Amino acid sequence: MTIADTRDADTAGRAVLQTLRAYGVDTIFGIPGTHNLELYRPLSDLGIRAVTTRHEQGAGYAADGWAQQTGLPGVVITTSGPGLQNAMSAVGTAFCESRAMIVLSPGAAIGDEFADRGTLHETKNSSAMADAVAEWSRRVRSAAEAVEAVHDAFELFRTGRPRPIHIEIPLDVLEAPAALPAEAREARPGVVAARVDSDAVASAAATIEAAGNPVIIAGGGATRATAEVTALAERLGAPVLTTLNGKGTMDERHALALGASLRLPAARRVAEAADVLIVLGSKLGDAELWVPQLRPRGRVIRVDISAPQLQKNLAADVAIRGDTAGVVAELLPMVAHRGGAGSDLGAVRTEIAAQIVAALPSTVALGAQIVDALPDDAIVAGDSSQIVYLAVANQLRQARPHSMLYTPTYATLGYGLPAAIGARIANPTRPVVTVIGDGALMFCVNELMTAVEQRLDLTVVCVDNGGYAEIKQNEQDRGISPIGVDLLQPDWAMLATAFGATGISVDEGPDVGAAIRAAVEAGGVQLVHIRHKA
Repeated sequence: MTIADTRDADTAGRAVLQTLRAYGVDTIFGIPGTHNLELYRPLSDLGIRAVTTRHEQGAGYAADGWAQQTGLPGVVITTSGPGLQNAMSAVGTAFCESRAMIVLSPGAAIGDEFADRGTLHETKNSSAMADAVAEWSRRVRSAAEAVEAVHDAFELFRTGRPRPIHIEIPLDVLEAPAALPAEAREARPGVVAARVDSDAVASAAATIEAAGNPVIIAGGGATRATAEVTALAERLGAPVLTTLNGKGTMDERHALALGASLRLPAARRVAEAADVLIVLGSKLGDAELWVPQLRPRGRVIRVDISAPQLQKNLAADVAIRGDTAGVVAELLPMVAHRGGAGSDLGAVRTEIAAQIVAALPSTVALGAQIVDALPDDAIVAGDSSQIVYLAVANQLRQARPHSMLYTPTYATLGYGLPAAIGARIANPTRPVVTVIGDGALMFCVNELMTAVEQRLDLTVVCVDNGGYAEIKQNEQDRGISPIGVDLLQPDWAMLATAFGATGISVDEGPDVGAAIRAAVEAGGVQLVHIRHKA
């Protein structure tokens, strides 16, 4: 088919995008390229907003931020070869953090797979590369297979552990007539969830009824069950701890909430002292805990949508496979109401606060200033920077899940700014701020242009400690003279201005809070650069 033939044609590319639109996806992230144009052609007709980032890694992270606000998978369109490869860090992040993502890319025509002729973007095996990082990758051979892959992805996201998938559409398939009826492109109703093991739920109820000191841990798999988790905690008078991915599953200002503090010894002691530990939607990975595993003295109840998770990192005495909201709703009427907020939670909070400060006092003090300056309902995107994981993530008290966008397991740099962009596009009514270190911002500073182009209200708080301060300390601890960690800095305020944003630099001290408040209030893309004496 010639280029002219495809202008108004019902191609496989159109069929795939129509199917995504039927499921509610109205925004995609990516970069147009020579080979993916037939995925871009139908976007305007279908009412799908195309957000062009300045790197495919940024497209993936923006899609992740968007997905966390909408409950839909973030969709990324890359071109073949290097475009897809550039998105792999974002795919790896979505895999490790259990986030729903669909990546669409063109591939070599059928029969031309790695012919080694030196064609544009030629890659040995793109689908195999993506399959090694994503939940699965499919190289389809027809429009029908491509559309079926979209349906299969949504079934996974609805019924299993959400993780990224990749669909490679060969160029000759992408541009060919779809030959697919309209009904094949319609969203399919949700698959009826597998029946929860009622005996296991009854066993969990009996175990809880016999407990005197139950404690709840909520992970990323519990964030869509805020009402149910809160109701269970209130019925049992049980403290609730969360992982960072589960942050906000219970309003962190609630009397029973101990926040996303599982990394701290005082919080872990609460969990380990429980006579029944109820783990909801978490793999309890050591990257979330900063220890290899919890060692509770009591019995363990685990609920997870994924069967392999039920015994991972901590053996369960009672294991229930199922969606957290459904399982807890079934469990609630089977346990008696006790009430009470736990007499020692005030002391625990005091100890947690002291341990936060002890981690890195000057950074934590700066984090407190930043947190105090943020609007109560702000969505905060963090990066793998000390100011985030040692300070802001622990200090910030949030009422709703997916209000702290972060990657505790993959711990990549360059996530915060593009994730904030995606979140703001998805949720234009809430303030969005990214808190990021200077080293991390250099991984994604190009996305300032995306934020300006999209006319977003977005505040970037860059904490500058002169480079990779933590790695410098790691080197010194190992007797290595600092190498490769003291980084030359740009004029950050001038750089922001060059992008069309507004930039200001302030020294660490009393002016920090006022500068952040003014930036948020002013709107537009704002960068507050803070010179931090780490």
